[in-house]
Amino acid sequence: MPPIAKITREMIIDAGFELVREYGMEHVNARTISKKLNCSTQPVMYHFKTIEQIKKKIYQKADKYHSSYITDIQGDNPMLSIGLAYIRFAKTEKHLFRLLFQSNEFDGKSIYELIDAEELAPIIKVLGEAANVNVTQAKKLFSSLFIFVHGYASMFANNSLEYDEEIISKDLKRMFTSMMYASKEE
Repeated sequence: MPPIAKITREMIIDAGFELVREYGMEHVNARTISKKLNCSTQPVMYHFKTIEQIKKKIYQKADKYHSSYITDIQGDNPMLSIGLAYIRFAKTEKHLFRLLFQSNEFDGKSIYELIDAEELAPIIKVLGEAANVNVTQAKKLFSSLFIFVHGYASMFANNSLEYDEEIISKDLKRMFTSMMYASKEE
């Protein structure tokens, strides 16, 4: 008789993460996770008392995955690279994008609270260096750029649009140049 596979917390989180990538968070429950792991629901609920605890861990894993995805800087324009990666993430990881940015996770927060979040500090720093501005100005730039990039990303996450990186890149460069010019005038 073969040994019984030991189900770990990490295996449960990884299985849930894969379910979200494929089907969305609304399809994550003890039954779907246990089916993915080829086990009963008992090991799943042994490690986590509630499905909400699992979903929180899945969200955290998705957030880390997204951060590493968009900060893998390509080329000599870091903000263009980050912007394109954010949009590409929305196109290729629709369910993860919706989980992270369209699930009311930021309920009750202002856009400024989000910009001041510790997780954004590396991106704000890159933007400040690229634009040769201080942190306060970089946050203002980020706010405007984020709204533009997020609009593009949301269109791809929720629709089957044709993805043309050359056109998107030109739009992002134009927006970044305009925002840099505006920040110099302030």
